[in-house]
Amino acid sequence: MREVVFDTETTGLSAANGDRLVEIGCVELVNRVETGRVFHVYINPERPMNPEAQAIHGLSDAFLADKQLFSDIVEDLLDFFDDSPLVAHNANFDFAFLNEELSRLNRPDIPQARMVDTLALSKVKFPGAKHSLDALCTRYGIDRSHRIKHGALLDAQLLSLVYVELTGGRQIGLGLADAPATLPDEPERPASARVARSPRPHEASPEELERHAAFVAKLSNPLWDLDKDKEGLAAA
Repeated sequence: MREVVFDTETTGLSAANGDRLVEIGCVELVNRVETGRVFHVYINPERPMNPEAQAIHGLSDAFLADKQLFSDIVEDLLDFFDDSPLVAHNANFDFAFLNEELSRLNRPDIPQARMVDTLALSKVKFPGAKHSLDALCTRYGIDRSHRIKHGALLDAQLLSLVYVELTGGRQIGLGLADAPATLPDEPERPASARVARSPRPHEASPEELERHAAFVAKLSNPLWDLDKDKEGLAAA
């Protein structure tokens, strides 16, 4: 199963009020394992950066001035997404910005049915606990020491590790209980067609017993005879 874990950075908190995307980072998972494929871009938002947002991710107007517009990267982004489920932390926020950008280009929204929200998963699994990405990394022992500021690709990589833990850990896909009783190319046989085999004999043959007795007769002062000697001395 293919899934895409992604994160975004923005000029502010409200897509509806004109804030824009400035960074997108995506990580590909197949069967809950990172494949090494990523998608990462910085985007010129065509509007000034909110100072509070810049304090979080460190992306300035000057840095973003020569970056591509969303219209320049949208095809590559959608190709990377393909039709896979999209995993994000507080996914409603990221989906709102993605769909607002798509709407500006008269492109269809990404359906909410494709959304997997790790914030919602965390709230169900750990009610009353802290649910930030930092808190979940701490809970699962995931190293985030290199996370000085928010960054879309780095946060997507951390979130992919958190997501695997939230959904059962690395062993979720082992499927030992579902292993087939036949080889992949071997047709399944109905129970009525299976031939019962008689149990194999495990007792020693007369020849084996004879060889064993001959071997034992050659032993000098075996331990079991020492016990008999002690009994004879006690009786005397």
